[in-house]
Amino acid sequence: MTHDAAFIHAEQTGLSFDGRSLSLREVSFSMCRGEFVSIVGPSGCGKSTLLRLIAGLRSPSQGTLTVDGHVPGGAQTRTAFVFQEPNLLPWRTVRGNVGLPLELDRRTANAAAETDAKITQAIRLVGLNADDDGKRPRQLSGGMRMRVSLARALVIEPEIMLLDEPFAALDDILRQQLNEELQRIWWQRRWTGLFVTHNVAEAVFLSQRVLIMSRSPGTLIGDVSVPFAFPREPALRASSEFAKLTGEVSALLRRAAEDAA
Repeated sequence: MTHDAAFIHAEQTGLSFDGRSLSLREVSFSMCRGEFVSIVGPSGCGKSTLLRLIAGLRSPSQGTLTVDGHVPGGAQTRTAFVFQEPNLLPWRTVRGNVGLPLELDRRTANAAAETDAKITQAIRLVGLNADDDGKRPRQLSGGMRMRVSLARALVIEPEIMLLDEPFAALDDILRQQLNEELQRIWWQRRWTGLFVTHNVAEAVFLSQRVLIMSRSPGTLIGDVSVPFAFPREPALRASSEFAKLTGEVSALLRRAAEDAA
């Protein structure tokens, strides 16, 4: 992919928090608009830091990073961030939590009917129904709280979704179900997705490519293409092709971990 064709482009990107030691080192990769990519790597290698750079929450101290040809964080691109914890406001209902980004956006603050419709659409998109609208976080299961967090990100109709281990705290069965739901939503909306995870099978199931990072200071040591067609069925996880590719990514990840030892 050429630089000009890339939607997200990092070129020798590095970050130092203290001006001396690096957290990220010479990270270079490109993503097309609408692509879904996962990142795996040892703990502390800078995966979450890279998401924050793309979101414009920090600026690189070395190299360049652009989103749609611009410095990240401007008003040119709608970017949503989903964290590992749902971080819902306990005194707000499901609708109140999902609608918060629209309340903070001056462009939609006075469009009550449009705002209400967007909130309803986002809640239904993640599989919650009208009976859930008035519930508060304490009345929701862990999976439902994460669905609310996803709806809150989706309500702004993002062009980019940055997901930082959103399903890490969930049991395996629920995690797989939410993987399937997330894939369905991405396939419908086709935002550009960057997903951080420690779970290799999750990365392979969701993604078109898997990026593997080295130990800190993190850099990219692998870029594995995932050839399976979308939409992907749950049975894919039991196939020999899936196991082989998961094994290849795991081997690269083990190499990164061994280098960190």
